[in-house]
Amino acid sequence: MQNNPSSIHRMRYFRFIVKLLLGLVLLLLLLIAASVVPIDETPYRQTDFYRQTKARLAALPLPPKPTAPLQAGWAKVNITPAYTTPTGGYGVRRGKHWTTVHDSVFVRTMVFSNGSNTVAVLALDLLITPPTVAAQLKKRLPEVGLTWDNVYSGAIHSHNSVGGWAPGLVGELIAGDFDEKLVGRLTDAILQSIRLAKQRMDPVTVGYDEVDGTPFIHNRRDDSGPVDGPIRTLKFRKASGETAYLCTFSGHATIYRAVEGAGHLSRDYPGALVDRIERATGGFAAFMAGAVGTTSPRVEGDSDGRKPVARYADSLARRLLPRLSAIQTRPDSALALLTLPLSLREPHARIADGWRLRPGLFLSFYGDYPSELKALRLGPALLLGTPCDFSGELVPDVLPAAQQRGLHLMVTSFDGGYVGYITPDRYYHEKHYETRDMNWFGPGNGAYFTEMMRGLAGKL
Repeated sequence: MQNNPSSIHRMRYFRFIVKLLLGLVLLLLLLIAASVVPIDETPYRQTDFYRQTKARLAALPLPPKPTAPLQAGWAKVNITPAYTTPTGGYGVRRGKHWTTVHDSVFVRTMVFSNGSNTVAVLALDLLITPPTVAAQLKKRLPEVGLTWDNVYSGAIHSHNSVGGWAPGLVGELIAGDFDEKLVGRLTDAILQSIRLAKQRMDPVTVGYDEVDGTPFIHNRRDDSGPVDGPIRTLKFRKASGETAYLCTFSGHATIYRAVEGAGHLSRDYPGALVDRIERATGGFAAFMAGAVGTTSPRVEGDSDGRKPVARYADSLARRLLPRLSAIQTRPDSALALLTLPLSLREPHARIADGWRLRPGLFLSFYGDYPSELKALRLGPALLLGTPCDFSGELVPDVLPAAQQRGLHLMVTSFDGGYVGYITPDRYYHEKHYETRDMNWFGPGNGAYFTEMMRGLAGKL
């Protein structure tokens, strides 16, 4: 019996397809094996990165005592580009260009000195303090007589502000196509704001107040979960009566929703709140995102378009504004800033529970940027700056370290590095955006960060 030639041809073709599929499966398995490794759950206190950072903390010098009364100056510089840029804001924006300026964006700078120390406080109307801008500042701050150790930086965390400042695949997903010229322009504007603020320095008195903002935010991991609720404010007053206010709050600046088909540049509710403070007081105001990790604004009614931003800012202002004039300011020359470089666990960008991308692969997508904690003693307040979306649920773990020293704690996010979200360690294995997708450097960082923040507080 002879084989049918067409049957033989089909059999050969079938075998070829099977071999090809097997080869592809084998290649896929090899690629997976080369691309993923198990999660490292070694307790953080048993790691080299912990010992390195602990040694740096112990070696930090005590700041010198003041030799003069506290002086301050403030200034703002418009950083709105003359051309459209990608939008920095994650999510559905995906780096799309804004086409309309709803409200301009600024860098708002306050410079302080007590004769022994000088500190520039930068409040950027951006998503974060871009690591690329921080890198440029480290090189160029001597132009204005400072170094990075003299700078405390934060951002409003608007998801509808200027992007284009982050290279790499992950950077483009966050902030759109990279524009190196834009990084230079942002750096130029920051340096100019420092120059202007230094020219306007005069003796100041300082006061602190906080008002409950808990009704206006919620825990987006667990709607009934805890949040860091206070709207915290530092007030500075010159003998001329001129005033300045530095506010922090933990609500994510994600209220603004651009009209379909028209991207709008906007500072979201922090910008609207700053505008209301300045109109009501005739002074200067700056805002920094607080412990915004896992916290969203609680918006009533329509949440699409621009009107909710105004309503939300009005709600905050009704609580905040009546108290601002009543804040009593006093002479207080306490001023000191410490910078603690952080060593971290290898990158842990997880693809499944128990598995992560190889560290080198993640770094090729994102980049390798230094990360630091900052601690600023400013009059009656202790500001702790973090390189992340720092969870409000972790603030109670740090608060006693400030209270024991009679200081008011203000935790801020986005100090110049960015390591994703830092959340309580008990949530590490949860399949949630903050705890898996944006938790990039492995387990144990909630306890690790708060331990180092308490240690910094102890130095001041």
